[in-house]
Amino acid sequence: MARKSNTPTMWEVAERAGVSQATVSLVLNNVGGSRVAEATKSRVLDAVEELGFRTNAFAKSLRSGKSGMIGFISDEVASAPFAGKLLKGSQLCAWESGNVILSVDTFNEPELEAAAIDMMLSYRVQGVVYASMYHRVLDVPTALAGIPTVVVNAQDRAGLVSSVFPDEELGGYTAARHLLEAGHTRIGMINIQDPESDLPAGIGRLAGYRRALREAGIETTPRLIRYGSGIVEDGFDLTRELMNEDERPTAIFCGNDRTAWGAYRALESLGLRAPDDCSIVGFDNQDTLAPYLDPGLTTVALPYEQMARRAVELLLSAEKPTQNPIECSLVLRGSVASAKVPA
Repeated sequence: MARKSNTPTMWEVAERAGVSQATVSLVLNNVGGSRVAEATKSRVLDAVEELGFRTNAFAKSLRSGKSGMIGFISDEVASAPFAGKLLKGSQLCAWESGNVILSVDTFNEPELEAAAIDMMLSYRVQGVVYASMYHRVLDVPTALAGIPTVVVNAQDRAGLVSSVFPDEELGGYTAARHLLEAGHTRIGMINIQDPESDLPAGIGRLAGYRRALREAGIETTPRLIRYGSGIVEDGFDLTRELMNEDERPTAIFCGNDRTAWGAYRALESLGLRAPDDCSIVGFDNQDTLAPYLDPGLTTVALPYEQMARRAVELLLSAEKPTQNPIECSLVLRGSVASAKVPA
């Protein structure tokens, strides 16, 4: 004999509240203009809580054509320690709008990405946030052509969908400007990519550095610029090169926090210390690294949560495709000191 389900039904809610099933439906679906009295709403909601009633989300999606779900497809965002804030921001914004996030990391595997898109289409997601672990120009999969899509932490090459990404140039400008305001005029930079790279991060951060110096009336000195690959070892080696210049820099803007960590180590190997002998500014604000250097690293934060929130907002608003650079903020710690006045 089949066992009777203990799951409460809408009929039981109606019976407990002393109203019709239609009234329960109006209250639970928050139908505008239904003119259900506040006292009646309270009775229905009390009955729902007492019985532990839950709506059938799948059945509701079939009737309305809306699943209440937003797809989140990424390369490695959900599994990346700091870029995972993109997923957090998306989840928070989705929840505030009455939706939930359905997330898949594809690890750049085309077959897995295709399967993820098929799965999301079968769940009737309202749209897809297509995210990247790092800022790049990318091609949105053609399988997403029939569904609202917003790219986050990257830029759509074709410009067919909205893109939300860090304002890299403004971030570089902010970092260099902070050093200038501290009185530094010989400011080195260690970029995170070579001059031939087309990645927006290195291009933008270098452009911001140059703009800040130009506005201050300081000529950019090629010998104070080095090109690395964003790893600690490059920060170490290239900082030693800069500090061995005849007129060494009094401050260095590092293209990311790992490079800055290498810069700290290089200064120590030379018997020097930040910021007493050379001020250091990083980029990224990796919360597992920047606060724990000695001294704590002044850096520029990538706006992961803000970007994700903006992406979900754009997705739900169904606006025309736009480019949305998001400001990167300066995080002050202890690695910058005022420039020493020559004796």
